Amino acid sequence: MIKTPYYLIDEAKLVQNMQKIAYLREASGAKALMALKCFATWSAFDSMRDYMDGTTSSSLFELRLGREKFGKETHAYSVAWSDSEIDEAISYADKIIFNSLGQLTRYAEKSAHIERGLRLNPRFSTSGFDLADPARPFSRLGEWDMARLEEALPMISGVMIHYNCENRDFDLFDEQLTRIETEFGSFLRKLDWVSLGGGIHFTGEGYPIDRLAARLKAFSESLGVQVYLEPGEASITQTTTLEVSVLDILDNGKKIAIVDSSTEAHMLDLLIYRETAKLPQEGDHRYEIAGKTCLAGDIFGEASFAKPLEIGDRVSISDAAGYTMVKKNWFNGLNMPAIVIRQADGTERLVREFIFADYAASLS
Repeated sequence: MIKTPYYLIDEAKLVQNMQKIAYLREASGAKALMALKCFATWSAFDSMRDYMDGTTSSSLFELRLGREKFGKETHAYSVAWSDSEIDEAISYADKIIFNSLGQLTRYAEKSAHIERGLRLNPRFSTSGFDLADPARPFSRLGEWDMARLEEALPMISGVMIHYNCENRDFDLFDEQLTRIETEFGSFLRKLDWVSLGGGIHFTGEGYPIDRLAARLKAFSESLGVQVYLEPGEASITQTTTLEVSVLDILDNGKKIAIVDSSTEAHMLDLLIYRETAKLPQEGDHRYEIAGKTCLAGDIFGEASFAKPLEIGDRVSISDAAGYTMVKKNWFNGLNMPAIVIRQADGTERLVREFIFADYAASLS
């Protein structure tokens, strides 16, 4: 039996998402790039590669990982490239997307031999979190002034417009895409490609994927551009659990089960966005599931079980792929969860375990 904690990636569920992506690509003509900022566990790429067109990145290391481990089309984006990175970046990239006109101009000569793009900020988004809102006041993410966009035209062939965030509402997507067409359409018609970024939850249950496909196709044909999507969460939603074990049970007016994992170390977004984990809700026996670090608020959330928990019992935390493995850290010196893949035949394959040497090597 594999020792907890570990992330368990279900290959069959991953392929189900991939099949939806492949269907959308075929029906809409859009291309799909895996957003490595959300999920970069390259041991799963063999189950994804045939269904997607490549990867998009947010840093030099992500860019290199996408080129070496995924292959296919590789888009390079960074909020700001440094002089020490740019030569290596353009050696990996098929397209490089600059965040500002200043960066585009600075590296125009070096990047002239590959396709270039610019990030366009439409000044609106679907984000409900100021922390993650690319259209927040004084946002540093992209250009919006038409004069600056027009100045970039001789140097670029496309733009990236990332403005969706966990958007499950097709009508809202349609409405905001219409705003983009209205406000920027004359500019976009001068380009070859437009990336609409990620954050469209089209692999979710009940999402009207055929309406999305038709809308993307109409957008592409109306403007004469190749559309790109950058599905992150949509690629891996509901594919992975964090498997943990109960180490201790307390009752301080509430029953608390302490497990061999941590929100801060292993599911950091729960703390950042003040969310609770997706825990079992199966019976009348209620427990607060808490992590083992010294952080007082290291709490996964409330769960219920059909029978009382005992030390050693296993708890599965659902939907634990997106923005988890890419953010895990060594806080408190807790060992990182192993990475396990449940293969199509049901067998569980241990891909990677972490040891003290990994912890020591992360420091100096």
